[in-house]
Amino acid sequence: MDLGLKGRRAIVTAASRGLGLATARSLAREGVSVVMNARSEGPLGEAAQAIRDEFGVDAIPVAADFNDKQGRAAILDAAGRSTDILVNNPGVRQVPTPYDEISAEDWRYWLEVHFLSSVEMMQAVAPGMKAQGFGRIVNMSVSFIKFPQVGFAHSHAARLALSGASAAMVRELIGHNVTINTVCPGLFDTDALHTNLHGHAKRGNTTYEAIVQDRKDNCPAGRFADPSECGDLIAYLCSAQAGFMSGQNIVNDGGVYQGLF
Repeated sequence: MDLGLKGRRAIVTAASRGLGLATARSLAREGVSVVMNARSEGPLGEAAQAIRDEFGVDAIPVAADFNDKQGRAAILDAAGRSTDILVNNPGVRQVPTPYDEISAEDWRYWLEVHFLSSVEMMQAVAPGMKAQGFGRIVNMSVSFIKFPQVGFAHSHAARLALSGASAAMVRELIGHNVTINTVCPGLFDTDALHTNLHGHAKRGNTTYEAIVQDRKDNCPAGRFADPSECGDLIAYLCSAQAGFMSGQNIVNDGGVYQGLF
């Protein structure tokens, strides 16, 4: 299917590896030029060069912290005025924290990471999208916002706030062909996943191999997903054909979440 995206311009954050890189690649395959952001300059530059070589589109690396106001300004400056697609991907890892150990500073930090940073980016690009009559915004979250987990109250609260704000904002934008959706991935075969599983094994006094098998056994699909399976979903949500889908939290987790809505 031709997604109708050739010649469009996108911002993708945390794009040097994992789901962010997979998203940048899926968009580039459709002819989208990408402004790629991450904190590590070396890996980011290599990823951008690989995309230019493989897909023949412009790929601009911006080494900056997405969760810092100056970093966001650098990303927006590199993108210029013609941003058609925004993929907000915080790309920050975290470890479980008991609720009574979460400090006021912790709450503020995670609100900045998972809520305020993405909202500021959306507010920056939405007017231009509205004026040109096309815009696609996708926020990267986690499947657990549908069934919050013990130890992640700070993270889930901020992510749920973003979903709520997005659903309200898009009702002012959808009439101008601007959509906002949230993708909620489960277990994807990325470096971040394996780092987290090593941490779980250490905290649970078990082996990494046992944790991996347990996670696969509890996934109806029986496997970890390839990052491209998330990137391709996001590319579709950014397509010309997806202009009627908006304000949704789309779980992509191999059937782990058992709820209907």
